[in-house]
Amino acid sequence: MKQDETFIIRALLGTKKSIYRDIEIKPSQSLHQLAAAIVQAFDFDFDHAFGFYTGRTSATLMRTDPRYELFADIGEADPGVIGVEKTSVAQAFPAVGHAMTFLFDYGDEWHFNVSLEAIGTKQAKIRYPRLIATRGTAPPQYEYPDDFDGDDTPATGEAR
Repeated sequence: MKQDETFIIRALLGTKKSIYRDIEIKPSQSLHQLAAAIVQAFDFDFDHAFGFYTGRTSATLMRTDPRYELFADIGEADPGVIGVEKTSVAQAFPAVGHAMTFLFDYGDEWHFNVSLEAIGTKQAKIRYPRLIATRGTAPPQYEYPDDFDGDDTPATGEAR
């Protein structure tokens, strides 16, 4: 990894090749920073737990190592799970073409196919990570956003 390199990461929403975001990030930045950039690029609130998984099918998604989860950073992960705050993007994406599934919000299960598409060159006075390409319109994060008052409880005050 060279000091002036950046990684171009593509995040496809589910299996929809027509909805994606390309993010340029420094290889030394964390998976936590990449997760925040992906969520922001799709106009979602960064308000749920998440993980990056190498399993490619629903049967192997959370059973194939390595697995990177926010839960590991707070001491609540299964044995062998690696944290996202201290894991660099370069550690998790060792070569162009490497792909993982980014699972955001274990309740609603937003799946993103995330892959290292290319190596870029760092530019002066640019803040990373940054959004560099978009395709397609992202769906709303919540099916009925007006039903919530911001703290994940219905606006009526009733428990879900």
